[in-house]
Amino acid sequence: MDRLTDRIGRKAASNEKLAQLIKKAMSDLEITASEYQQIMDQVYADGHVDAGEQKMLQELQTLIANGTITRVPG
Repeated sequence: MDRLTDRIGRKAASNEKLAQLIKKAMSDLEITASEYQQIMDQVYADGHVDAGEQKMLQELQTLIANGTITRVPG
């Protein structure tokens, strides 16, 4: 039970970090190549993309695709 609790806690912390990275891009209305890579690294850090990560990533991709967030070099 303790290992399950630890794993859930780590996953929650990981998802929170991912959310913060995406929120930064949303507030800036732009995302650099290195910020995008940080987001992708965070998504795949544990080797599994859960439903919450998938939803956040899809929302980010939609904002990039519709031009709300612009990809910039850097």
